[in-house]
Amino acid sequence: MQQDIKHYRCYINGEWLDSAIREKIEVEDPANNTVFATVTACTTEDVQYALETSEKAGFEWKLLPAQSRANYIYAIADRLKLEREHFAQLLVHEQGKTYMEALGEVDDTIRYMTYGAEAARRIQGAVFPSDNVNERLTIYKVPYGVTVALCAFNYPLALIGRKLGPALATGNTIILKPHELTPTTASEFCRLVAEAGLPKGVVNMVSTKSVEVASLLVESPITKLISLTGSTNAGRAMYRAAANNITGLILELGGKAPFIVCADADVDKAVEAAVISRYANCGQVCICNEMVMVDEKIADEFTDKLVQRVKQIKTGNPFDSTINMGPNVSTKGLDRVDQLVKDNIAEGAELVLGGKRPQGAEFERGNWYEPTVLTNVKNGDATTKHELFAPVLPIMKVSGFEEAMAYSNAREEGLSAYLYSNDYRTHQKAIDQLEVGTIFINKHIVGYIQGYHSGHKTSGTGGEDGVYGIEDHLQKRTIYLDYSE
Repeated sequence: MQQDIKHYRCYINGEWLDSAIREKIEVEDPANNTVFATVTACTTEDVQYALETSEKAGFEWKLLPAQSRANYIYAIADRLKLEREHFAQLLVHEQGKTYMEALGEVDDTIRYMTYGAEAARRIQGAVFPSDNVNERLTIYKVPYGVTVALCAFNYPLALIGRKLGPALATGNTIILKPHELTPTTASEFCRLVAEAGLPKGVVNMVSTKSVEVASLLVESPITKLISLTGSTNAGRAMYRAAANNITGLILELGGKAPFIVCADADVDKAVEAAVISRYANCGQVCICNEMVMVDEKIADEFTDKLVQRVKQIKTGNPFDSTINMGPNVSTKGLDRVDQLVKDNIAEGAELVLGGKRPQGAEFERGNWYEPTVLTNVKNGDATTKHELFAPVLPIMKVSGFEEAMAYSNAREEGLSAYLYSNDYRTHQKAIDQLEVGTIFINKHIVGYIQGYHSGHKTSGTGGEDGVYGIEDHLQKRTIYLDYSE
């Protein structure tokens, strides 16, 4: 019996768009490639309406007391708490992550929004001495205006919270554009926005697969700030789109995080961290461990232990509590990485584990791939050239930290890196010289809301989270006030 296909609508100016005169985007469950939902596909007219109503709403929204704006954010978060299980189930069907990972994503979304709301009372300006008597020199923090939030498919809900909380708290209005693979969560989220009673136009949501429609969203002079989580190529496109209007940019782009294991590292802890940091969310995290660079003195021990640990990962029905890894969200993405694995084997790499679709009836459909480990990988091989975004881990032997750092710094990306070493001098070298936005030292993958998530080089500009993420949603306005008679 075929599962009922539910339809989700886009949300503009407090209204739900009827799909009767519009095309629909079909959304597949990655576990079986079955269409389980459709979402309204917006037109250029819809996007223009979203832009105009967002701009109009911004005139009053930015003048509200910051705490009043925060109270609306709290109201959304409170509703999300009540529907935690519902949203987690939707994330599993839409994105493919395990139910436990999905519950964690809902919790992260609540934290992102709550942090933004808490920050509303802490927006600070500055007062400086004037050069003259009866004068004041002050600097205010003010919102940009209409913010376009472009969300990636790996965390469809958390990225909404990560962008919406700071944007609204600082007085911006926001237009959400989810990825076309994962738009249902955004539609359901806007239901919470409506229930929380936000003024019309403060939060709009549009979904589209059309390049023309999406281009209008980012090229419009109404858009004052673009916040993108996506690939480096998408970031380059945003730079071009923003050029004519000098639109503000917050770009979190592609990465290729090295996981550097020095000869003095605690091997067992490094192995556990390497596995957690690679196979979380089926490897679909921008700051994931993308390649191990292990000192040749301990490489064999490290690799043997890692392979045994990876064998413990259980792939299957993401709703099963015993399962560690679900499917990949994208058939296209999985085909791409499978070809990279094949290419690397042809280059001389050894396939130690995985490298194919799991066997069994439950894996005949869906975007499944076994947890994969490659050894005898060289710098410049196929799996080290490109971001994998999949459960594939290439392992390279290096002569030491210096060689690993040289390989890392030679790359165009600079999002994150991992380092396992018990030598404090190596820690300091990494802090001083590794050209990335985040370094995990003796620590597996994590992201605290009070930190700052940003990339260097082609991995982005600006960033999110913490006080610096709040700052990136604000412009400065300098005031010279003469009050002499």
